Amino acid sequence: MGKLTLYGIDGSPPVRSVILTLRALGLDFEYKVVNLLTGEHLQPEFLKLNPLHTVPVLDDDGFILCDSHAINSYLVSKFSKDDSLYPRDLQKRALVDQRLFYESGTVAPAGVAITYQVFWQDNPEIPKAKIDTLAEVYKNLNLFLKTSDFVAGDNLTIADFHVLAVLTGLVYFLEIESSKYPRLAGWLQRMKRLPYYEEANGARLEQIIQLIKAKDFKIV
Repeated sequence: MGKLTLYGIDGSPPVRSVILTLRALGLDFEYKVVNLLTGEHLQPEFLKLNPLHTVPVLDDDGFILCDSHAINSYLVSKFSKDDSLYPRDLQKRALVDQRLFYESGTVAPAGVAITYQVFWQDNPEIPKAKIDTLAEVYKNLNLFLKTSDFVAGDNLTIADFHVLAVLTGLVYFLEIESSKYPRLAGWLQRMKRLPYYEEANGARLEQIIQLIKAKDFKIV
């Protein structure tokens, strides 16, 4: 196996989703931090890797791939001993893809609407409408989990990693209350019991948590 290098920053949910996948697969990799706050992603060296100047970026022995969804499906397809994380069965894979599309098209944008305002626009007064949108996301995810333990069926998949990486950074803006979202709250606790969770996601949240606390946000 060639050398795997991941470019990213711990505060990024897409980056953490890839680290979760790498750890689930038991893969060794080199981690190169790209500090978005200081503009390292805009430097010529990084732009050669990814002209879109986003993280994560995977370098698989010279093969460069961007976008966490593409990276995670590639990693499982190439390195996994089985297909449980990204099934080959068309119907099972279609369900995983649907959840991935929901995460990228709805879950993540709901989070970005809040975090972009708070961090990049330096405006800690969050409109209630944005929190209401996040509550709707929680409601829908709870429905996805109504008849299964994981977001795309009975088995853990990369869809769980993507949703997990986003939600664990948003619970500080809106708690996942077990009384309102029992299935979602239960899923979150199951995910936190994964043997690689803390190293791949939990501990890496500290950066974003400290930034959130420093902003002293309020809902208006």
